[in-house]
Amino acid sequence: MGNPVSDKKNEKNPVTAATEKVAQGGGRLTTAQGTRLYESDHSLKAGPRGPVLLQDHHLREKITHFDHERIPERVVHARGAAAHGVFRGYGSAARITRAAFLGKDVETPVFVRFSTVLGSRGSADTVRDTRGFATKFYTTEGVFDLVGNNMPVFFIQDAIKFPDVIHAGKPHPDREIPQAQSAHDTFWDFVTLHTEATHHTLWNMSDRGIPRSYRMMEGFGVHTFRLVDAEGATTLVKFHWKPRLGVHSLVWEEAQITAGMDPDFHRRDLADAIESGAFPQWELGVQTFPDTEEQMFEGIDLLDPTKIVPEELAPVQPIGLLTLNANPTNYFAETEQVAFHVGHLVPGIDVTNDALMQGRLFSYLDTQITRLGGPNFAQLPINRPHVPVDDMLRDGMHQSAVHSGVAPYRPNSLDGGCPFLAGADAGGYVEVPVEVPAARKVRDAAASFDDHFSQARLFWLSMTPTEREHIVASYTFELSKCQETAIRERALTVLANIDPGLCAEVASGLGLPAPAPTVPLTDPQPSPALSQLGGRWPTDGRVIGVVVAADQDPSEVRTVRQAVLDAGMVPLVVAATGGQLDADGDPVTVQRTFGAARSTEFDAILLAGAPAVGADTYGARDAKVDDGAAIAGGVDPRVLLMLTEAYRHGKALGAWGAGTEALSAAGIASDAPGVVTAGAASAALEGLTELLKHHRAWDRFTPAL
Repeated sequence: MGNPVSDKKNEKNPVTAATEKVAQGGGRLTTAQGTRLYESDHSLKAGPRGPVLLQDHHLREKITHFDHERIPERVVHARGAAAHGVFRGYGSAARITRAAFLGKDVETPVFVRFSTVLGSRGSADTVRDTRGFATKFYTTEGVFDLVGNNMPVFFIQDAIKFPDVIHAGKPHPDREIPQAQSAHDTFWDFVTLHTEATHHTLWNMSDRGIPRSYRMMEGFGVHTFRLVDAEGATTLVKFHWKPRLGVHSLVWEEAQITAGMDPDFHRRDLADAIESGAFPQWELGVQTFPDTEEQMFEGIDLLDPTKIVPEELAPVQPIGLLTLNANPTNYFAETEQVAFHVGHLVPGIDVTNDALMQGRLFSYLDTQITRLGGPNFAQLPINRPHVPVDDMLRDGMHQSAVHSGVAPYRPNSLDGGCPFLAGADAGGYVEVPVEVPAARKVRDAAASFDDHFSQARLFWLSMTPTEREHIVASYTFELSKCQETAIRERALTVLANIDPGLCAEVASGLGLPAPAPTVPLTDPQPSPALSQLGGRWPTDGRVIGVVVAADQDPSEVRTVRQAVLDAGMVPLVVAATGGQLDADGDPVTVQRTFGAARSTEFDAILLAGAPAVGADTYGARDAKVDDGAAIAGGVDPRVLLMLTEAYRHGKALGAWGAGTEALSAAGIASDAPGVVTAGAASAALEGLTELLKHHRAWDRFTPAL
């Protein structure tokens, strides 16, 4: 019998709904062919102690399938998490495209996969890396895939360099280390020699490289696309995903601790938020540009994927809303087998001559054929279009369609000429007849592609002092991991061409002299839209650690826990031991213990009390405890560590009643920035929630830059 709870949770999942009649949910164990089995614990043998018989078809089927449970993982974007959802068009894009899914109030099922680029499937979520943001729209006109990243630029301008940048970023081939990191010689060797990578590298060294959550991450189509309206007029656009919760990141130490404490941090965060009803949302927007012959805008080459157009020059215009509202039913069947392709287009959306995009049009299809074992990957439920398909493609590995007719070719008369073609008036996809000027075959790029530093300088000058400090720290850390001094010196020359101040700070940390710039420095107008800081955002799905003492009034904890839930946030009760707090017969479950919890799990900490030293507080049991240290205020040292760690990571802290004593014991002033104390739980939570709207208390620290 089916699980009513599971069935309820997955009712929004279109893959589950579409395969309900053939889903693996029967009440009897069977073979893959549906034959019921009476036993599955013992092989068929010649007697209880005899040899296993070759005729044991169930054994062979079971073992053979197990032997082939793994498919080749993606070369890049192997580590991923995904969710189902719905996209609702605003109708505002009708003036620039005839794509039906962007029509007013049109709702389209989607599947979104987030990922890291460099690491293997088993790597950690919180590494410093670019993140993939790929969206599959199951539109009424076929599948449209918007395959982007959380950064609007890329390391290279031409797809022919893609193997080079990935080979450089992957672990060294001799030792297969380091995993999922750019902090090593081969990466920095490449990006300092191939300086078109400078802009993307700077984004990666900024806080954008370590997002707090997939829910708080921007997405970009990277390339310039061509949209076509109902009359055939064209507009060039860049796609943007803007998260409703704002853009927010981890600090580097927090990311490192989390990689050890919870390597599945981002995956868990996304799934938990959706399951709790805090559905993540993003607005899809476009920057629009005239489709001129030169394809330039304000001196910026729109075909160069290492360049952005500042939002102050071309505002992002919202055209629809994405809501993720259902987790996958099965990771392998959906998240692992989903196949994206830049060439999955619908009428009204076309490509441009961006050389990186042109190469991706070939590479993605070729990759899926190898990874998914043949050309029929579009027939897998997660990839299947939600419209009728009649492609005249036949046979091949994993063919699951049962084709009728005898004439899978055109023209034919035996099948009555079917299937028929469809012109633009019948919804057919017709490429824009762009005129290709007479030219010579060359391996070259436009002169405008030669500027590798001005936009990196624009990004640096657009950062707040706090963000600049983080960039200095990340460059210093990464380059300190390089063994070759020549690579470090070359990297400093690149930094000097971005900003001499940045170069000097990193050079100081490396103990090397700061070189002078080798190119003239530009003086761009900063773009405030590039900074993550300075705004206020919703607190949906934020995680609050509620720390309680053994002598705590459980009814107070129950009340504040419910208030956190009512505010759309997630409370986690933290105490010395597991179990439950008895609140007048209505128990409150302890979800974390002092021995197991770490500050990195929480966006903020709310102190309900000042917990005394626990019975397991000694170094032989818990390395977070120093046996020889004096314990301030009699408060459990693991709570003090949690507080000081959260404090230096810029997180909001709140306390009421005896909880203020724990702050004092940790050496944290009650009037420090990002700290709120009150006499009652409700007031403390209200102040904490207000602080969370700013993500972090960056005014707690004084930048030197």
